[in-house]
Amino acid sequence: MSGAGIEAAGIGALASAAVAAFAAFLFARAALHKAWDFTAFTGFVQDYRLLPEALVRLAAAALLLAEGLVVAAMLIPGARAFGLVLGAGLLLGYGIAMAVNVARGRRHIECGCGGAVQPVTPALLARNAVLALLLIAGALAPAAPLGLAEAAAAIAAGLIAFAGYLMADQLLSNAAYLVRREQGTLQ
Repeated sequence: MSGAGIEAAGIGALASAAVAAFAAFLFARAALHKAWDFTAFTGFVQDYRLLPEALVRLAAAALLLAEGLVVAAMLIPGARAFGLVLGAGLLLGYGIAMAVNVARGRRHIECGCGGAVQPVTPALLARNAVLALLLIAGALAPAAPLGLAEAAAAIAAGLIAFAGYLMADQLLSNAAYLVRREQGTLQ
């Protein structure tokens, strides 16, 4: 393999590891938020009105478990691609649930994503689609063992991306708040 080919493969592996670190931070935060107040999260699942009452608690527990599996997969050698695909699937599933409620005109419900309070909006649908694409790209990139310096760089890049995500998430929350305030629908 030529030097450029090795370099490209190394960059791909580094990018995949950075996406994995980002996914670990993203889903750890989400899972901790849901586990911390499981009753509230169950209420969020119920608010989507997609499941019969009898299945809401079970579905909430399954979602929490799936998010934990994503985090665990980022830490288990050889499980990264599975975890990234599972994470992308969760994000797309959440996006579909939000899209159904946006189409129903039910934009007042809390997304239940974790973090800042946000009602479901088209902006959250776009956010989830972009995140799912990022995770799929990370799953498709070559995974290769990294040296200590490369692993540290990947974790740092994932952490920086997560910090950017948190800032963007707060901006979405603030924008939704301002819209509700302007419409006089704050509770």
